[in-house]
Amino acid sequence: QVQLVESGGGLVQAGGSLRLSCVVSGGTISGAAMGWFRQAPGKEREFVGGISWSGTTRYVDCVKGRFTISRDNAKNTAYLQTKSLKPDDTAVYFCNNISTSLPPLPIHDSWSKGAQVTVSS
Repeated sequence: QVQLVESGGGLVQAGGSLRLSCVVSGGTISGAAMGWFRQAPGKEREFVGGISWSGTTRYVDCVKGRFTISRDNAKNTAYLQTKSLKPDDTAVYFCNNISTSLPPLPIHDSWSKGAQVTVSS
Protein backbone atom coordinates (compact mmCIF):
# COMPACT_ATOMS: atom_id res chain seq x y z
CA GLN A 1 0.00 0.00 0.00
CA VAL A 2 0.99 3.61 -0.47
CA GLN A 3 2.75 5.18 2.50
CA LEU A 4 3.26 8.89 3.07
CA VAL A 5 5.73 10.31 5.58
CA GLU A 6 5.98 13.97 6.51
CA SER A 7 9.10 15.71 7.80
CA GLY A 8 10.56 19.18 8.26
CA GLY A 9 8.49 20.46 11.15
CA GLY A 10 9.89 22.42 14.03
CA LEU A 11 9.67 25.44 16.28
CA VAL A 12 9.90 28.89 14.71
CA GLN A 13 9.15 32.45 15.72
CA ALA A 14 6.27 34.35 14.19
CA GLY A 15 7.27 35.56 10.74
CA GLY A 16 9.60 32.64 10.18
CA SER A 17 9.62 29.90 7.56
CA LEU A 18 9.66 26.13 7.32
CA ARG A 19 9.59 23.65 4.46
CA LEU A 20 7.72 20.41 4.97
CA SER A 21 8.32 17.33 2.86
CA CYS A 22 6.02 14.43 2.07
CA VAL A 23 7.79 11.33 0.78
CA VAL A 24 5.66 8.69 -0.89
CA SER A 25 6.63 5.02 -0.89
CA GLY A 26 4.88 2.04 -2.44
CA GLY A 27 3.61 4.25 -5.21
CA THR A 28 4.22 7.44 -7.14
CA ILE A 29 2.86 10.97 -6.97
CA SER A 30 3.10 11.30 -10.73
CA GLY A 31 -0.32 11.95 -12.22
CA ALA A 32 -1.92 12.28 -8.79
CA ALA A 33 -3.14 15.31 -6.88
CA MET A 34 -1.45 15.87 -3.53
CA GLY A 35 -2.82 17.84 -0.64
CA TRP A 36 -1.70 19.19 2.70
CA PHE A 37 -3.87 19.19 5.79
CA ARG A 38 -3.32 20.38 9.33
CA GLN A 39 -4.81 19.80 12.74
CA ALA A 40 -4.46 22.44 15.42
CA PRO A 41 -4.80 21.59 19.11
CA GLY A 42 -8.43 20.93 19.97
CA LYS A 43 -9.59 21.35 16.39
CA GLU A 44 -10.53 19.14 13.46
CA ARG A 45 -8.16 18.35 10.64
CA GLU A 46 -8.58 20.85 7.81
CA PHE A 47 -7.46 21.22 4.22
CA VAL A 48 -4.64 23.70 3.66
CA GLY A 49 -3.80 23.44 -0.02
CA GLY A 50 -3.03 21.08 -2.84
CA ILE A 51 -1.36 20.59 -6.19
CA SER A 52 -2.88 18.78 -9.15
CA TRP A 53 -1.27 16.37 -11.58
CA SER A 54 -0.82 19.31 -13.97
CA GLY A 55 0.79 21.55 -11.36
CA THR A 56 -2.22 23.73 -10.58
CA THR A 57 -2.31 24.78 -6.93
CA ARG A 58 -5.03 25.96 -4.61
CA TYR A 59 -5.02 27.18 -1.03
CA VAL A 60 -7.41 28.17 1.68
CA ASP A 61 -7.69 31.93 2.09
CA CYS A 62 -5.85 32.14 5.39
CA VAL A 63 -2.59 30.80 3.90
CA LYS A 64 -2.68 32.36 0.43
CA GLY A 65 0.48 34.30 -0.29
CA ARG A 66 2.30 32.60 2.58
CA PHE A 67 2.25 28.89 1.72
CA THR A 68 3.53 27.36 -1.51
CA ILE A 69 3.00 23.76 -2.56
CA SER A 70 5.30 22.06 -5.04
CA ARG A 71 6.38 18.58 -6.06
CA ASP A 72 9.34 16.61 -7.33
CA ASN A 73 8.03 13.55 -9.11
CA ALA A 74 11.50 12.07 -9.56
CA LYS A 75 11.86 11.98 -5.77
CA ASN A 76 8.24 11.02 -5.13
CA THR A 77 8.05 14.02 -2.84
CA ALA A 78 5.62 16.87 -2.30
CA TYR A 79 6.57 20.04 -0.45
CA LEU A 80 4.87 22.72 1.58
CA GLN A 81 6.98 25.87 1.80
CA THR A 82 5.75 28.28 4.44
CA LYS A 83 6.66 31.87 5.24
CA SER A 84 5.36 34.66 7.45
CA LEU A 85 4.18 32.01 9.86
CA LYS A 86 1.65 32.98 12.50
CA PRO A 87 0.88 31.42 15.86
CA ASP A 88 -2.45 30.31 14.38
CA ASP A 89 -0.47 28.13 11.96
CA THR A 90 0.60 25.94 14.86
CA ALA A 91 -0.61 22.44 14.06
CA VAL A 92 0.36 18.96 12.99
CA TYR A 93 0.64 18.95 9.21
CA PHE A 94 -0.29 15.93 7.09
CA CYS A 95 -0.16 15.03 3.42
CA ASN A 96 -2.51 12.86 1.43
CA ASN A 97 -3.80 12.32 -2.06
CA ILE A 98 -6.86 14.49 -2.66
CA SER A 99 -10.07 14.30 -4.64
CA THR A 100 -11.28 16.76 -7.26
CA SER A 101 -14.14 17.95 -5.08
CA LEU A 102 -14.40 21.42 -3.54
CA PRO A 103 -13.07 21.45 -0.96
CA PRO A 104 -10.69 18.58 -1.84
CA LEU A 105 -11.03 15.52 0.35
CA PRO A 106 -8.34 13.05 1.43
CA ILE A 107 -8.19 9.80 -0.50
CA HIS A 108 -6.56 7.49 2.02
CA ASP A 109 -8.46 6.64 5.18
CA SER A 110 -5.34 6.22 7.30
CA TRP A 111 -2.99 9.06 8.18
CA SER A 112 0.70 9.19 8.97
CA LYS A 113 2.08 10.79 12.14
CA GLY A 114 2.43 14.17 10.46
CA ALA A 115 4.92 16.95 11.12
CA GLN A 116 4.56 19.28 14.10
CA VAL A 117 4.82 22.99 13.33
CA THR A 118 4.92 25.30 16.33
CA VAL A 119 4.97 29.06 15.85
CA SER A 120 5.81 31.18 18.87
CA SER A 121 4.95 34.83 19.46
